Amino acid sequence: MQQTPIVLVPGLNCTAEVFSPQIPALWPFGPVTVATTMVGDSMAAMAAEVLATAPPRFALGGISMGGYLCFEVLRQAPDRVMRLALLDTSARPDSPEQTASRRAKIARALAGDYEAVAAEQFPQLVDPSHAGSVELKAAHLGMAAAVGAEAYVRQQHAIIGRPDSRAILAAIKVPTVVIVGEADQVTPADLAREMATGIAGARLVTIPQSGHLTTLEQPDRVNAALVEWLS
Repeated sequence: MQQTPIVLVPGLNCTAEVFSPQIPALWPFGPVTVATTMVGDSMAAMAAEVLATAPPRFALGGISMGGYLCFEVLRQAPDRVMRLALLDTSARPDSPEQTASRRAKIARALAGDYEAVAAEQFPQLVDPSHAGSVELKAAHLGMAAAVGAEAYVRQQHAIIGRPDSRAILAAIKVPTVVIVGEADQVTPADLAREMATGIAGARLVTIPQSGHLTTLEQPDRVNAALVEWLS
């Protein structure tokens, strides 16, 4: 089997732990790197950091904000990306309502309320059946604590300023999978369908009993989709 280096990009307030169930499943296909999202306060700067530490050519996957960064990586270095996986993300820019919500959270984080902001977000990130999961909530809060308020604020500013990526969908020619939780409240399934429709040949995979944190909520189903993508 030919080895393909794989670069995975975490979402807002996430560490490499968001992909911890995927790394062992993907490793047989090639070395797996989880990119940092801790440097930069714009999509362009963050994507440049991803590229600076990435192999010359690689398969690229991102969840949520990591998906926004995947689009920016494609803008900066399209020839380096061999395959693309977009998980629980969107090609659209922020709506005015989303931006207002982010600015309110930024203000609270800067005022010392960061931990409460992270805790309040959890129910919106998972399927209703997982809202009481002690393990998933602990993983979410642990990642948030590791990221910290300062990086969280930079990430939110980058998300607010991200460009509309719908215009570049038709230019994506690499094998692509779009994965979304059936109950994703943050980037709902219709946004996944929009991306899959816009990218020629893209495969859409909807994950049942999952919200926005598909990689942790339904790791086996996500792994199966990603293994097929790499195969």
